[in-house]
Amino acid sequence: MFGVTILGNNSALPAYNRHPTAQVISLNDQLLLVDCGEGTQMQMNLYKIKRSRINHIFISHLHGDHYFGLPGLITSYGLLGRITDLHLYAPAPLKDILDMQLNVASTILPYKLHFHFLEKEEMIVNEEKFSVECFKVFHRIDCWGFLFREKKKPRKINIEATTRYNVPVELFNQLKEGSDIVLNDEVIRNEDLTFANRPPKSYAFCADTIYTESLSETVKDIDLLYHEATYLKDKTEKAASRFHSTGEQAAMLAKLSHVKKLLIGHFSSSYETLDEFLTEAQAVFPNTQLALEGQTFII
Repeated sequence: MFGVTILGNNSALPAYNRHPTAQVISLNDQLLLVDCGEGTQMQMNLYKIKRSRINHIFISHLHGDHYFGLPGLITSYGLLGRITDLHLYAPAPLKDILDMQLNVASTILPYKLHFHFLEKEEMIVNEEKFSVECFKVFHRIDCWGFLFREKKKPRKINIEATTRYNVPVELFNQLKEGSDIVLNDEVIRNEDLTFANRPPKSYAFCADTIYTESLSETVKDIDLLYHEATYLKDKTEKAASRFHSTGEQAAMLAKLSHVKKLLIGHFSSSYETLDEFLTEAQAVFPNTQLALEGQTFII
């Protein structure tokens, strides 16, 4: 499965039972945490997220509503006896912040915490079944978005056909890679033994940013785009002055980028209800949904 579970969808302050930004991406057997606002651990408990399966954490920037839950989570892992390595991808100053907190408490973690500093646009994770790239967004401070791509073998084995031709299992990997095979001096075409696999899916997390069309090439044609929508369109000037976007602007970027689906979140605590965000965004890009807490969106 490739899906995104929303743990927090609010900006700056917790309000109206909404929490600061946090998401968990389920990708095959992996769980990936994106941002870790205040209360993330409580949300994990509420929505039955198995935190022990999280080996990669991505922090977009160092405004508190995106990482204040991280020191508690890191410490909890130690208290729970974690020994598996944990990889943290974040702006470099976060290491100093965490080191200070651990040092003043004389905390020694029983697991290895690996820091990966976000310094340029590049691929930051490249595993067998998925990859992650970081890209710059445009906020008041250094801020990053993340692009998650699954990797798929190009072909799927046609068991009925391989049985009929008595194809040895040892050749299945060769078939998955798209190659023809030779059996008893006969060339058997790959398409006679396999099915085309579905295209690999992709998800982009577009963190706090002023609206800019320059991001359209980065997120072009992806399956699911999450884009901040802090304000409604009547606050467009306020959004720009604070380096944020409106719901309408998020939809404009989704339309320009030809993405398949849009999620909007990071709502200002000045809004008690969110229906108007959906109305405004869908007027521009119909396949838009609100990033509601507790919901999982399949990619």
